[in-house]
Amino acid sequence: MAVDPKNQADPQHPAHAERAESVNVGRTSGIKTSSKEAQLPDEQRYQLSAPASAAGARFDALAAQLFSDYSRSRLQGWIKKGYLTVNGQTRRPSDKLVGGEDIELVLPPDAVLETWNEAWSNSAQTMQAEELPITLRHTDTHFYIVNKPISLVMHPAPGNRTGTLMNGLLHLEPALRTVPRAGIVHRLDKDTSGLCVVARTLKAHTHLVAELQLRNVSREYLAIVIGDVPDAGTIDEPIGRHPKDRKRMAVVRSGKPARTHFQVKERFDDMALVAVQLDTGRTHQIRVHLTHLGFPLLGDQVYGTRQASLLVHGKHDERLSGFARQALHAHRLGLTHPDHHQPCEFSVEPPEDFMQVLQILRDEQASLS
Repeated sequence: MAVDPKNQADPQHPAHAERAESVNVGRTSGIKTSSKEAQLPDEQRYQLSAPASAAGARFDALAAQLFSDYSRSRLQGWIKKGYLTVNGQTRRPSDKLVGGEDIELVLPPDAVLETWNEAWSNSAQTMQAEELPITLRHTDTHFYIVNKPISLVMHPAPGNRTGTLMNGLLHLEPALRTVPRAGIVHRLDKDTSGLCVVARTLKAHTHLVAELQLRNVSREYLAIVIGDVPDAGTIDEPIGRHPKDRKRMAVVRSGKPARTHFQVKERFDDMALVAVQLDTGRTHQIRVHLTHLGFPLLGDQVYGTRQASLLVHGKHDERLSGFARQALHAHRLGLTHPDHHQPCEFSVEPPEDFMQVLQILRDEQASLS
């Protein structure tokens, strides 16, 4: 079977090899995950505001309007379980609102899985198919390798039912309605570009999900990080919801096991191009782990805070000022074929905005030599 060659044009330039640092952070024991945990998705969190017109409305009635994908009876159950709150506090379904409150829905992994399965079975025949620009890196009888652009959300969620990769896949191949979640078996963040695999058949879906659970799918990312990062290292720290800022993830003792390997490919003035490999796939794992180590991703508006601002680091080039997303790209993807079980590997260059930043940093580095 023909696959993309491994000698793709690569943004890697010779790194400064005189350094030989490495670092290992966190636990050194192997990551052990129960089969039940491996099959559960991450917790999901949605935050909306009650409009002023909601004054006097029942909590459950407004919830039914805000989260119209779910039945009122289900939302009432979630209110009673404390999944759905008002200004961070549990309330009764019949409680009246005044308008302007923060309404938050937090679904634990088992509830997410239940709603996914139910939603797919109920809406597979009615979910809107949309013609979207989907770039296929590889097409196979059993799967697609998609080169996801930035700003594209992977699948619909409350308040975001259209314009997603899933909608586009259903237009590309209507038969994907018969495959769970239209064949999507893993996720990339909205503003992360690069490769993801989509199963085209139930057999391929079952195989790929199992391979992901067994950690047999290799994923390599390219990231531009800020700081004097060591040449190589492993970060082995659990990741869970941030204890104070519930919109973010963080390294927390009660989190799920997570392991990230990194290696510097190229160095610049107080920045570096880093190759990152994952043993696990926690939400925002690369961004959380590297920030925890002290090296946030360039442009990361959630985890990098002020440190990720180019102006703080004296980068005044106007061409860089508009780079306002995390500099993260899913560069390589390796898997075993669902049918003949031979290894396959695919790679793709970063998008134009990422490559432009690299060129600017290389030019600046050359001017310092």
